[in-house]
Amino acid sequence: MQLNKKPPPIDYTRQNRVRLVKGGHEFFALLLKLIHEARYCIHLQFYIFSADETGKTVSEALKAAAARGVLVYLHVDGYASQGLRKAFTSDLKNAGVNFRWFDPLFKSMHFYFGRRLHHKVVVADGLYSLVAGINVSDRYNDMQDVPAWMDMALYCEGEASFVLHRICRQMWGSKIRVDKIPPHSIDDFCRTIPEQEQQAVRIRQNDWVKRKSEIWKSYLYMFLHAQEEIIIMCSYFLPGRFFRNQLSRAARRGVKIKVILAGPSDIMMAKHAERYLYDWLLKNNIEIYEFQKTVLHAKVAVYDNRWVTVGSYNLNNISAYASLELNMEVRNKPFAAMVEKDLRNTMLNDCKKITRENYTTSAHFFRRLWQRICYGIINNVLNLFTFYFRQE
Repeated sequence: MQLNKKPPPIDYTRQNRVRLVKGGHEFFALLLKLIHEARYCIHLQFYIFSADETGKTVSEALKAAAARGVLVYLHVDGYASQGLRKAFTSDLKNAGVNFRWFDPLFKSMHFYFGRRLHHKVVVADGLYSLVAGINVSDRYNDMQDVPAWMDMALYCEGEASFVLHRICRQMWGSKIRVDKIPPHSIDDFCRTIPEQEQQAVRIRQNDWVKRKSEIWKSYLYMFLHAQEEIIIMCSYFLPGRFFRNQLSRAARRGVKIKVILAGPSDIMMAKHAERYLYDWLLKNNIEIYEFQKTVLHAKVAVYDNRWVTVGSYNLNNISAYASLELNMEVRNKPFAAMVEKDLRNTMLNDCKKITRENYTTSAHFFRRLWQRICYGIINNVLNLFTFYFRQE
């Protein structure tokens, strides 16, 4: 198969400021700040929105924003968030919040067929945005004596936020109201960002129905063009055969590849399936680090101190072929170096390195057999159907 090694289209916006945001209190404090300070409109898209303490806090902020005249649009996945009671969603609607389910083709309480809205996106006034792997639920927040799952987001001010604003409006459909953003406010704001602070940012989507595979292509581009190092942090790491081939080729040409994966996991079948690949990863000189402090949920990649992607996309076939995914990418050497340093500190301080010795000791015959069974189930069945399973 001939691979196109030409760079993907240059559709980066330039007038942006970006920073990395950690999950837990830092993320939700910023989310609430965006809601409280929104003047014209705010879009939110989440896979999971729970009616727990965190969800209620966010919903109260949304109702208050609607009460002061802000157009509020909340779009949540119809399968993963089906635990929301009708009284909860009705209360939001009665308060002026525009609420919508993203529904699959067919579903029941335990069966799902079709796309899933796996986005975790917030855009305020077309200027300020958050793109993350973080859902609205207590498990992603720092609660009393219970730390949040390990996750990350990108906060952006500038042009890329307006691109996200347009994406959210388009997904809402023709019934969306005309927003009240002043015509020149985006350009006026972007011109205030000093040139030395500007960062190249673009939004990438995956949606198999609309034939979008932009995030998949970005990962492929990284595998083909990295020269020195690739670091991937992924919560549900099950790359298909094609991507495994690209990883092994990159490793053979001397690229140092490190993957940071979950130690404790919320979906043990997926974790067992993931560990089935450890033998292959180690044979290809790919370093494995298991995060130990809490459940790892972040989806981040960086290469050669030049490029970063953060968002909802996991490196597996469900993200590639079954879900709507959205990532934000930053092409900026100082920013990429900062993210790489953060990931290195995580590997050093919060992870257990999986070596051939400790892996062989723990992987006896029956455990390997069970891992192989889990891998087969996850990789071959759940690409199309989801039974009692949610990649969060």
